[in-house]
Formats: sequence, C-alpha cells, structure tokens
Amino acid sequence: MSKVSYYTPEGLKKLRDELNHLKDVERPKASEAIGEARDKGDLSENAEYDAAKEAQGLLEMKISKMEEVVANARVIDESQLDTSKVLVHSHVKIKNQTNGAEMTYKLVAQSEADLKSGKISVDSPIGKGLLGKKVGDTAEIEVPNGTVKFDVIEIWRE
Repeated sequence: MSKVSYYTPEGLKKLRDELNHLKDVERPKASEAIGEARDKGDLSENAEYDAAKEAQGLLEMKISKMEEVVANARVIDESQLDTSKVLVHSHVKIKNQTNGAEMTYKLVAQSEADLKSGKISVDSPIGKGLLGKKVGDTAEIEVPNGTVKFDVIEIWRE
C-alpha cells in the first residue's frame, strides 16, 4: 500500500515539474545516449552501452517512484487545520530543555524538507516527536545520542 503525503500547492507543483523534467528532458537524453553507444559497434564489449542502459534503468526507477508519490499526494487546505496542535505545515517554535536553544521549524512532507530554510520532514525524529503536541507540551525525541526534550513555545500557520 502506498503512503499518502501531504503538500502545499507549491510543493506539489515543484514535484510535478521535476517529474515532467525527468520525462520530457532526461528520458530522451538517456535514449539518445543508448543510441549513440549502440552505433559504436559490438554491444558485447561496449562499456559505454552498458553504462547508458544502466543509467536509463535508474532514471526509469526514479520516474516510477516519483509517479507513485504524485499519485498519492494530497494538497492540504491549511484553513481547515487545527492550529492548536502541531500538524504537517505547522510552524513551531521549540526550546531545548538542556541548553535553552530556541529553534523554529516548519513541518513538511519528506520531499519538501530543507533544513537550511527551516523545513523539516514530518518523518524525521524531531518531526515525529512534535506531531500532535500543543503549546506548553514537552516533546521527548529519541536522537542517536540519547533523548532530547523540547518545550513547544508557539505554533502558527502562514
């Protein structure tokens, strides 16, 4: 069974654009590379042909996975979401109980995650630990070097 992922309209458009690029640009390039390698003669000892076929296989696998993700993608109507709890597409400000550091994240689908811009996946350890929490709750999150406790300070949507 395929997993449903939730996206903003912009996130889903980006995913579809990437899929279309793979199909419309990269796939023809891969076929062309195979054709050029085939024209070079004996296929039994043609490493260039083997490499081109392998690259095409990897590309087709990537396209197939992306098609599945797009088919199971759902756009979130953020106006219908409960703003009192941390959900996908929530902005959340948290405070580390150990060192007092405050961080702000937006929880997004795996394919939209970008730590540099403060977007973390709902499937990441921190994302999973924060889901469903309310302001004032403490999230205990298992990380490779132990358990970290975060206080939820603020939740909002844009």
